[in-house]
Amino acid sequence: MTRREAYIALNMIDSLGPVRVRNLIAALGSPEAVWDASETDLRRAEGIGAEVARGILRQRGEVDPVAEESRARRAGARLVTREDPEYPARLKEIYDPPLVLYVRGALEPRDAQAIAVVGTRHASHYGMSMADRISHQLARTGFTVISGLARGIDTAAHKAALKGGGRTIAVLGSAIDRLYPEENAELAAAIADQGAVISEYTMGREPDRTTFPYRNRVVSGLSLGIVVVEAGIKSGAVITATGALEQGRSVFAVPGRADMPGARGCHKLIKEGARLCEDIDDILQEFELLIPEAKQRVAETMPRRPDVPLATDEQAVVKALWKGALDVDSLARNAGLNSAQLSSLLLGLEMKRVIRMLPGRVVELREDLLPGG
Repeated sequence: MTRREAYIALNMIDSLGPVRVRNLIAALGSPEAVWDASETDLRRAEGIGAEVARGILRQRGEVDPVAEESRARRAGARLVTREDPEYPARLKEIYDPPLVLYVRGALEPRDAQAIAVVGTRHASHYGMSMADRISHQLARTGFTVISGLARGIDTAAHKAALKGGGRTIAVLGSAIDRLYPEENAELAAAIADQGAVISEYTMGREPDRTTFPYRNRVVSGLSLGIVVVEAGIKSGAVITATGALEQGRSVFAVPGRADMPGARGCHKLIKEGARLCEDIDDILQEFELLIPEAKQRVAETMPRRPDVPLATDEQAVVKALWKGALDVDSLARNAGLNSAQLSSLLLGLEMKRVIRMLPGRVVELREDLLPGG
């Protein structure tokens, strides 16, 4: 077994994680040595008791790294281990970096200049608008936008980065072949074309209440800093920000109305020392030495939307929205389209910066496209 295959196989063993594997390597000399070690040898590693050691002995004849790579390929992904040059250097710096990344798309050296944008799944119109604006400007300025593909702020961040023509990376809280939420499948495909969708979980792993908090360290670990846009005090976004501070990352928080529950997490972070973020300038000031001077003002000068031609069906959607925002079902009826047709059109219109999606599956035209706008 090669070292690379050993990492893949160790990632497939229950009860082992990055820290225990690191301790095993320290005790035995290499990841490959785990496959020949006795129970006594395994128990020499810190954190490996009798139960864990017996679990390793029981499973090491069952896991098959070659078959796992084949399953990943059938799902359109490939495996990147710490032995591979594509593995992000910044991620190696954290306390417990993933042993393996399952990747759809590509990880590139320029992703070292990345900012995470995260927040609540139950975002307000204001929160979605701020996530859209900040992520779009980050993408146009040259940053890769990192988020978690969840509903709400994460979805807005990914879509805005795509619209900005930049790169974006989605870090899943499930296996690469168990995409969650399923409604973001089309968005995930677009991200893979213009960035990457990644997971550390073995094929077939369903999401649960433990997988999402654990993946948050990867979101912050890939990033120079993290921007929190709307979050409850005990939300996953606040946990991600706390982890980011422990990793030595910069933390930014977007303020909100004092009476909004979604603002409390951001205000708590600001009180504790996070940088108040009202605009991309607050982020650029932190990382100005990393950004070419020619790009530092690109966000201020970019047009509100590109002047792009619209297909007949797209024109029907725009016309249906002239009188005001509509929910998706009403929009389909008014535009004379079925749900499948409309779903495909909406993603394209968002990327063209013609419409915006609001909470509750409501669609509205951007202000500059309204009659008289």
